[in-house]
Amino acid sequence: MELKKFGWYSAAISLTVLTLFLLVWFSLGVGIIGADGDIANLLYAAVLVVTVVVAVRGRFQSKAMMWALISAALVQALIALLAVYTGLGLPHSGPAELILLNGFFVLLYLGAAMMFRRAGQQHKEQGQTEP
Repeated sequence: MELKKFGWYSAAISLTVLTLFLLVWFSLGVGIIGADGDIANLLYAAVLVVTVVVAVRGRFQSKAMMWALISAALVQALIALLAVYTGLGLPHSGPAELILLNGFFVLLYLGAAMMFRRAGQQHKEQGQTEP
């Protein structure tokens, strides 16, 4: 399906839902920090809370969703830095693993944020209201 027909907003929503699903699956199922069942993985709930609160407050408009995902990326990065700095997850999760895995999520959030930015521009160009 061509992206223009599918739309930037729909693609961004799809990437956001996939990313948040993967975050929940990895953090609760496999364990991003430490071994499976490590309590430190509950820190990732903050990413979900921040994303949902900013999105709801912004009424799911493109610009608000962009900022929600930028906020999610920042919270994810802060959790990674905290884990590396304090040694959470050792010996199971070393610094390189934590940085790479959390960096993967940060890139997905920022990619979705840029897609929401493009969706907002597309709606302005077409003279439409925000979804």
